Order: sequence, then C-alpha cells, then structure tokens
Amino acid sequence: MKPRAIAVKLIPTAIEDHSLKLRIQDNSIRFRLTRSEVDTLGQDGSVSGVVHFPGGSSLEYTVETSSLTGQPRANFSHDRLVVQIPQAAARQWAATEQVSITGAESLDEGSLAILVEKDFACLTPREGENETDMFPHPLKGRDTC
Repeated sequence: MKPRAIAVKLIPTAIEDHSLKLRIQDNSIRFRLTRSEVDTLGQDGSVSGVVHFPGGSSLEYTVETSSLTGQPRANFSHDRLVVQIPQAAARQWAATEQVSITGAESLDEGSLAILVEKDFACLTPREGENETDMFPHPLKGRDTC
C-alpha cells in the first residue's frame, strides 16, 4: 500500500482568521505559516490550529518557541501535537528571507522529520484561494519551466 499524505487546514471563522497548515506523511510533519502567523509566533511564542471530527473529537496542533530546546522537537499527547522550535532560530527565521526551520528526532526505528516553513503565494493563482497574508513567492517574475 502506498503511503498517503494528510493535509489539514484550519478553516477561518469570524473569531479566528488563521490558515495554519499541517501536513503529515509517514514520519514527516510539516507546518506552513503565513506572515501574520510568523509575526504571532515571534510576539506570543505560539500559534495553533484545530481540526474537528464527527463525534466531538479534535486534533489540536501548535508550533511554539522555546529557549530550552536547541533543535526542533515534537510531542503528541492527548490529541495535541506540539512542535517546539528554538527561540533564537525562530527570531532569525522570522526576520530574514530564510524559508524554513528543519529538524529530526530519533525514533525507536528511524526518525521523525520536522519542517516549519513560510507559506508562499502560488505562482499560478487559484480560484477561491486568499493569498493576501502569504509570503511572496521567491520565483515570481522569473521564467520557470
């Protein structure tokens, strides 16, 4: 059986206007943050999303900064996924054109890849996609094939 990727996107409501994206594929987790989410992470130290399932269960997912970690770390407990990234690395990432923060955690077998990255606007506009809070795509305006 081929591995499947799961992509989760928080649907904005009148109260929250976040679009924090989470992608899970095998032993890999990837978060994409918009400009305002990167700002919130820098100011408040965390940004979160939640996906609700039928029957009342939910999955909360959070990216937070920590002065106590030297590399990205992940923890999953009680229906909550928390990725911690080093505070100094988060500040540098937020203030520069650096695209992502990457890390890996050892597992009993293999490792868990962790990626936190800036969410770029698409090169080709998509109908119904609000990209006003996304980072400008670095390849926009270049000839690409």
